[in-house]
Amino acid sequence: MIRIADLETMDRAALIAAWTGIFCTPVPKGLSQSFLRRFLATEIQTRSSGGLPARVRKVLTQDDGRGQRSRTAALEPGSRLLREWNGVTHAVEVRENGLLWNGRTWRSLSAIAREITGAHWSGPRFFGLTGKARS
Repeated sequence: MIRIADLETMDRAALIAAWTGIFCTPVPKGLSQSFLRRFLATEIQTRSSGGLPARVRKVLTQDDGRGQRSRTAALEPGSRLLREWNGVTHAVEVRENGLLWNGRTWRSLSAIAREITGAHWSGPRFFGLTGKARS
């Protein structure tokens, strides 16, 4: 078993080997050595103390539906969303396979809002489905 103290002197190859040995999966791309060390240390400490408390395991395994996207009632296929921006009215049609705007199918309202404004927007907020949209 690897000790937490050993992690500090390990190079990247050793950290990757430790990850693979502990999790039996490849290391996710883009993780820095510093992050690998911290993540491995946390896992080693958790396992050495008997694992996560039962209440934490219960919360982590509960299916609260947040992992799946659900359609808002206002976004049923056939619905149309209208938004005026800088004097131009933009119409988005909700379809089964996505959102139709300017003759192109989009996967998200946020991508459309970003294209219209040139800035990052919450698509539902931009189109007035949540909160107050500002122009």
